[in-house]
Amino acid sequence: MNHAQLTALGRALRLLGEHGEALTADTPDARLHEIKDDLRRALDLLDDTVTTAAPTTRCPEHPQGPVDESAPDLCLLCETRRRAARRSEFQGGRPRPGEPAPSAPSRYGVRGDRPQAQQRWLPELWNGQEWQLCGTPRRDRREAEAYLAAQRRGSRPAMAYRLVHEFTDYEVLRVWGTPVRVDIEPMGNL
Repeated sequence: MNHAQLTALGRALRLLGEHGEALTADTPDARLHEIKDDLRRALDLLDDTVTTAAPTTRCPEHPQGPVDESAPDLCLLCETRRRAARRSEFQGGRPRPGEPAPSAPSRYGVRGDRPQAQQRWLPELWNGQEWQLCGTPRRDRREAEAYLAAQRRGSRPAMAYRLVHEFTDYEVLRVWGTPVRVDIEPMGNL
């Protein structure tokens, strides 16, 4: 969605909100027809801006993936992975060729059954009391650092920012600024 489409759609939706606030039991038909036209105009703008199909699943990883009605997130791909993990947990997993069979099945499964750990970079800002996430976790470190640089140059920068590396555990990679604890109570909580 480009900027012109965004502003036109926002204007149309704000106008519809004003219509909704002005509705009463004795609203004349001419006004209702005007609302109907504005509603059609907003729907046409929305049709022009939407470029992809509606997601078929509730899965953030596979929004357009195949559907499994019995899965909580409707995603067949993720449900297949979960079923395989449950099956190996109950059956003890299959020994691979050339490997000895395990003496006792592990209740946690084997390494091949677990999904790979994902590494992410978490941009955080200091809000005066604690560190809080200030943007979407990124898979690329350079992209996360560029995001934090843009936040620092923004119109209302925070006191401090930091980049946290998440990979099985958390590790603070870099801190910009100095976090100072700010008492939120006026007069020092007297």
